[in-house]
Formats: sequence, structure tokens, C-alpha cells
Amino acid sequence: MREQIAQLEEQTARPGFWDDPREAQETIQQLNALRQRIAGWEELERQWQELQAMAELLEEEEDPELLEELQRGVQELAKRLDTLEMETLLSGEHDANNAILEINAGAGGTESCDWVQMLLRMYLRWAQEHGFRTEILDETPGEVAGLKSVTVRVEGRNAYGLLESERGVHRLVRISPFDANKRRHTSFASVDVIPELSESEEIQINPDDLRIETFRAGSAGGQHMQKNETAVRITHIPTGIVVTCQNERSQQRNRELALRVLMARLAERERRANAERIAALRGEPPPIEWGHQIRSYVFQPYYMVKDHRTEAETGDVPRVMDGDIDLFIQAYLRWKGARKNENKESSS
Repeated sequence: MREQIAQLEEQTARPGFWDDPREAQETIQQLNALRQRIAGWEELERQWQELQAMAELLEEEEDPELLEELQRGVQELAKRLDTLEMETLLSGEHDANNAILEINAGAGGTESCDWVQMLLRMYLRWAQEHGFRTEILDETPGEVAGLKSVTVRVEGRNAYGLLESERGVHRLVRISPFDANKRRHTSFASVDVIPELSESEEIQINPDDLRIETFRAGSAGGQHMQKNETAVRITHIPTGIVVTCQNERSQQRNRELALRVLMARLAERERRANAERIAALRGEPPPIEWGHQIRSYVFQPYYMVKDHRTEAETGDVPRVMDGDIDLFIQAYLRWKGARKNENKESSS
């Protein structure tokens, strides 16, 4: 990491560094982020040395107050170590980017639409607790309740790196509030997460490849239809990708956001295609995302949320549904890091 800092500092000192202000600003941001990570580890080392000194004093003489201070310090040190460990694991190419999160109802009809609404609330609460800014770009209401689909932009450092763990199928088991006979139902919702591209990463799109339509936006329930056509639907003709944005009051703002989502989806499509080509060359089957259940949320006959990749689980379902999903995110990052190390060892 110190070598990276030295290289970036050398770049900033070169003549003409500010000739491209956008690239220069990104380099400065990258340099500051690395400096912050180094400072975090240095502060951790300083705290560790202080705790060691306290422990040595306690060996010489008993002091209840000093012992209590030492115990508090150890707990704080453990929390900081966890935080820094997560920072280390968030070192992927796009981990620091904003995220575009999309939730779609699967099998289960009204039940699944209600499940989408519940997951949306969970992620919005999680984002709020972590200081991320969220923006609902598009939503399609269910016929009876809930949402058929919703797209959310999550803005903040490492939003994508953290939320990547949520990509896949989420299963809900509960007594249905929509079933007069109070039977147990199983519902599914698909969560997809892609990184929003930074300005330097934005891909070029041929305007002739786009079909742009405007229409009047309405609320989630279809009421209060606007008089002006502020909603925007963009179709990328070569791929058939369709992006809709209708939650902003300005047509221009909806258009800008829709284009950003489209660029992110096109880039993600290319990344996944490359990954599948590499997997095919290796003789591995392509990854199965839809239909591959990553997590189960059981409300009946017992309480449990379990991630099937990492085996992380908890019985505190209400807390999870209130947005406390860090247990699963952190377990996924460690699991992903371990798999990456295993792949490196096997290929070497």
C-alpha cells in the first residue's frame, strides 16, 4: 500500500498533472483514500501499544479502574480491527463505487410483491444507518399490494462493495397475511446489484442505438398522474435493455439518471459475459443467479435468517428486517476473500 501511495504521489508531482482535471481529481481521491487506510492501521498500532502498557502495569499492581479501562480499550480495538478488516476486503475494482440495486418479485404473486416491499424497507433502513444517500429511480406497483419491481440508487463510499453480497434470490417463509386460511407460503424475490460507473469509467453509447420515450409519471398506486411527461424510458436497441426513471420531477433529471443506469447495466453485462467466457474456457459451468437461493428468511414455524453461502445465521428476524444485515455482509466479504485466496493458491 505504501508503494501505491508513493507512485500516486509521484504522479501528482509530474508537470501537466492537472491538464486533465477529471483524471487528476480521481487520482487525488484515490491517494487520500489510501492515506486514510494507512492512518487507520497506524492508529490501531498506537492503541495496541497503549493497551500493552496498561497490561504490564496491571501485572505489577492490581488496579480495578485500570482493569476496567483496559477491558473497554480491548473491546474498542476489536471493533476498529473489524472495520479495518472490512476496508481491506473492499479492494475490488468497483467496490468503492455507488450502487444500483434492483429488486424483482419472483414466484408467489401478491406474496412476492409484498416481499419486495419488505426487502426495499430493509435496504433503505440499512443505508440510512450507514449514512448512505438513497434515491428510488423507478418502481412498479403490485396488482394487490407491494411492488413488482423497484430500482434504487445508493450513494456513498463502498456502497457497491458492501451490497454486492445481496445479489441473488431471497426466499421468505411465513403465514400469509393475504390468505384467509392462514396457511404458510413461500415467496421469492431477486436482488441484483451493479456498480454505478464513475465519470472516467463511463462508456460511450451511440445515440442512434437509443429509443427514448417520455410519459406521465404516477405514484406507486397509480394515483395523482402528473400533467407533464416527466418520466423517461430508454431502450438500448442492440441489447434490448430497458431502463425507466420516473421519480424525479424534471424530465431532464430522469433522463440523466436513466442514462447512468443504462451505462452501468451495459458495463455489467460485458463483465458477466467476460466472466462466462473465462469460465467456459476453464470448463466450469456459468454462474446461475436467478433461481440460486442465497438466503432464507423464515418467520414460521420458527424465526431464522440464514445465508446459504456462508452459513451465517441469526434468530433475530425483526432486527434483520429493520436493516441490521451487517452480519451477512461481513460474513460474505470474508467468504469471498477466502475463496479468492484459495483460487490464487490453486493456480500458483
